[in-house]
Formats: sequence, C-alpha cells, structure tokens
Amino acid sequence: MTPANTATADLGSHYSARYWHRLDDGRFQCDLCPRLCKLHEGQRGACFVRMRHGDEMLLTTYGRSSGFCIDPIEKKPLNHFYPGSKVLSFGTAGCNLACKFCQNWDISKSRDLDTLMDQASPQEIVDTALRWGCHSVAFTYNDPVIFAEYAMDVADRCRESGLKTVAVTAGYIGECARKDFFSRMDAANVDLKGFTDAFYVKLCGAHLQPVLDTLVWLRHETDVWVELTTLLIPGHNDSDTEIAALSNWVRKELGADMPLHFSAFHPDFKMSDVPPTPPSTLSRARRIALDAGLRHVYTGNVHDTDGDTTYCTGCGDALIVRDWYEIRSYRAGTDGICPRCGTRLAGRFGAVGAAVHDAFGARRIPVSIHREPLGHRTSS
Repeated sequence: MTPANTATADLGSHYSARYWHRLDDGRFQCDLCPRLCKLHEGQRGACFVRMRHGDEMLLTTYGRSSGFCIDPIEKKPLNHFYPGSKVLSFGTAGCNLACKFCQNWDISKSRDLDTLMDQASPQEIVDTALRWGCHSVAFTYNDPVIFAEYAMDVADRCRESGLKTVAVTAGYIGECARKDFFSRMDAANVDLKGFTDAFYVKLCGAHLQPVLDTLVWLRHETDVWVELTTLLIPGHNDSDTEIAALSNWVRKELGADMPLHFSAFHPDFKMSDVPPTPPSTLSRARRIALDAGLRHVYTGNVHDTDGDTTYCTGCGDALIVRDWYEIRSYRAGTDGICPRCGTRLAGRFGAVGAAVHDAFGARRIPVSIHREPLGHRTSS
C-alpha cells in the first residue's frame, strides 16, 4: 500500500488500515467487521473512523484517545480475571454498531474528532500503566474492533512488558480480522446485547449470528478468558423466554462456567423514554440463568452483594464478596482454589487478587498522556 498524503488536513492522526480489498467496480470493501462497508474515494465507513483516501484505507484515530482512566478490573466487568487488580482503560471514538440505547454515546457515536483529547503512542500507554501499578490495559469505552490496528500495537507492547490485555467489545468482527485481534488479548468482556436477531436489527443496526460465531470461536479456539454482559432493557430483551433462551445457549455452547453479567439500563441516547431496569429484573434474570445451569451469574450497575459475589461451585461458600466494584473479602487464594473443599474457580487468578488490603476498590482515576501529534503511520 502507498503511504497517504500527509498534507491532507482533515485526516488527523491517520494510519494505513488493514482488512480491506478493492472490488471490481473500483470501490474498496472494508472487511474488518460484518458490515462490509463499500467505499468510494473520500467516504467513511459506518464506524466513521475508517476512511478511503486515494489508494488506501485509513484508520483516522490511530494514537488518539477520548481519555484514560485507572479502573478496578471489576468495572469492565471481569470478575474472574485477576480480581482486585488495576487496569488502565482507554478508547477512541466511533463504533460499528448503532445501538439506540448506547450508554457511552458521546464517545461511541461521536463524529467529532475533537472528542479525542489525548494522544499517546503504544509505548507511552504501557509506561503509564506500569507507572500506576496496573496489571492490565483495557480497550474500552467504544468498541476496540474499529481501532484494531492501534489496539493490537498497544497489546504487542503490553506483552513485551508483562502487562495483560483486555478487550471490552460487542464481538462484531469479521472472520479475517478476528484471529489477529484476539491473538493479542488475554481477556474479553463481550456484550451479548440480546438474544433475537430482531433486537439486533431494530436497536443495534446489526445481526446476532456474527456475535454468536465470535463467542463460540473464542471459547473453543483460543485461550482468551471471556465473560459476557447483557444490558437488560425493560420491554425489549428482559422477558423470561429470552433470558432463558440466552442462558441455555451459553451453557450449551460456551459452558456452565462462563460468567454472565446482567446489567441495569439507564435512560440514555435515543431511548431516554424507557424506564431504568428495576433491581428485581436483574435478580429474576440471575435466577433464570442459575436454574439453566450457569454457575457464575452476576448483576451489575446496582448494589447487590449476593449478585456481585463469586461462590464456590463445589461447596457453595462465598469466595469473593463484592459490593458493586469493591471487594469486601477474598478467600480464593492466589490460585482461585476454595480453602474449604479444594474446588478451583474458573478464571485467571494471582497474587494481585489475594491481597484484599491492596485491592483497588471502586475508585476511578482519570489520567492524561499528552504528546505531540503522531502524524502519519503506515501499517507493517
């Protein structure tokens, strides 16, 4: 691929993108996600951040972020991936879905690149994470699939420095990019937004099957630790029938130990007229999923100690007691083993989780990484 014209003022920090090909009619098809956007010169994909410019497909947000924060890992949410540890979280702008209920719409739906306040190279992100004592770096806030090249470069540097990597994603990624992207990830929280194609089409502008395909592939073809989140929206995806169907599919296709988080919706973006999710809905969904045979089912965005706690699958003892993102007690040791019956929890555990007095808790600390513009980069 030929380097882009660096004199083009509106391209921002741009990067020669991967995962596209030229069609017979001269258009470029982006193969990064199932949307398969077909672009004429100067057009952007549905995500807005991937753009055709001359003989290249560009990622226009490489090296630019909507902000950096130090979070508890439980906020991703990940309850079985080094509990109690700190994670450096960041995202960019744009999204390849069109969720009417988006809870981060000011970032994911942004078409204003001024949203990208910070600029940082992969090495600067790693240096910041290490300086703050983080155990991992999370690609989140908007979907990292659309800034895959940037995320993968950061992830490569993380691996070199001993940091873990986390993708918080809707799992809407093309088969050709999936292996490259997730081969760099140690953990993923995947939003399974509903369990009908009608829900995905009407409220997300997407389809369900590609997400299910990604989940099955992650579970059976990779070593990535995966947890699921479903945001329950009153009147749209919270019926007993749909929750039971989702739970049964997860148990059958992904396994009984797959953690599932039911999260509370709050009115936002294009669904401000929908009421917030009652805590009773989350408790009902959790009970349905447990009755379906799932062993680790959690409630999110509410104070619910029972729904936040990790229980031993052998004897039923409470091994990790949480209140929202804060760990109140930790009895799983450094290896996730129950001290009472010896059953090992599914997940990834280590010394960072065992020292409760060092656990990060519910805090969220914004951090800044300022530098000069990165300019044009060509992909390797």
